[in-house]
Amino acid sequence: MSTLFSPGRLSAMLIKEVIQMRRDRVTFAMMLGVPLIQLILFGFAINNDPKSLPAALVTTSHDHYTRAMVSAMEITGYYRFDHVVQSAAEAEALIENGTVSFVVTIPSDFARRVERGDHPQILIEADATDPSVASGAISTLGTVASQALLREQGAEAQAQRSAGDALEVIVHRRYNPEGITQYNIVPGLLGVILQMTMVMMTSMALTREEERGTMENLLAMPASPVEIMLGKVLPYLAVGGVQVVVVLGAAKLLFSVPFVGSMPLLLVSILVFVLSLVLLGYAISTVARTQMQAMQLTVFFFLPSLLLSGFMFPYRGMPDWAQTLGEIFPLTHFLRVVRAVMLKGADYSAISGEMAVLIIFALGLAAVALLRFRNTLD
Repeated sequence: MSTLFSPGRLSAMLIKEVIQMRRDRVTFAMMLGVPLIQLILFGFAINNDPKSLPAALVTTSHDHYTRAMVSAMEITGYYRFDHVVQSAAEAEALIENGTVSFVVTIPSDFARRVERGDHPQILIEADATDPSVASGAISTLGTVASQALLREQGAEAQAQRSAGDALEVIVHRRYNPEGITQYNIVPGLLGVILQMTMVMMTSMALTREEERGTMENLLAMPASPVEIMLGKVLPYLAVGGVQVVVVLGAAKLLFSVPFVGSMPLLLVSILVFVLSLVLLGYAISTVARTQMQAMQLTVFFFLPSLLLSGFMFPYRGMPDWAQTLGEIFPLTHFLRVVRAVMLKGADYSAISGEMAVLIIFALGLAAVALLRFRNTLD
């Protein structure tokens, strides 16, 4: 056989690789699917300047000056007043559970102070757990509101000269007044790290048995499918516990992230989240035939979850279809829980909806994993 280059041998190798690639449908789908997902998400879903943010209005007056302020804020495109409440307590509940991003309070004597020229004020409370969400909306507010008030007074010609003196806009950046990015990123990293490691390690649990030829020994054991699944899942819960200690310790000691909530509540939410992740990984392991396929499927799940969960980019800056898609990922709901508990001091009532979704995820994935494993046995 000649050691030089042979077109015939090369064509034979190419045909062999094409046939092998065609048989490995998971890898072929990843080659086409991952670039397509990246193009769609980065091209259409990602927006660092979110608009039409939900806001609550606290006012007992409906005079024309108040209406002018609300209209001016809505015209900027940043504010969407979905809630009009009568008390600060109602508004506090809305911003604590994440229903709104802003609370705008217009005093009951606002119109009287405007007419007397008595330095009128309005209060804007912004949920600053994600500083990038509030920055754009706040930066344009002062000038827009002052000019709107002057126009309503019939002093449009003086707008440029008196904009700074006509109205005082008081801004309170709630939960992160300094706008420190680490306060938003580090709690979110807890969910990202857990998802990346738990799903990947667990997804290789069964595929490792198949590749090493020990699957038959596992099936020959006098153990039920539930016992086998728990035996594979529970050790990774312990590994997740170690990761939680490391991340929370680093958040406190290295980054000085405040913790104002309940530690038991946070640990329970982490347990439910990690349980859903390891069950997801176990379900993936019943589909994949090799460890490489398991890793590819994990990446295929991890990428859109990371981009659509609100960790890297503002969740409310995405279009409605992307937000709806983001709701199917456990990471989206866990990020809301961990930030609410750590930064806002939220109690269970404030995060009960997100916790319910995480529990549903865990139960659903447990059923899918068990059903898939039973089909594998058959």
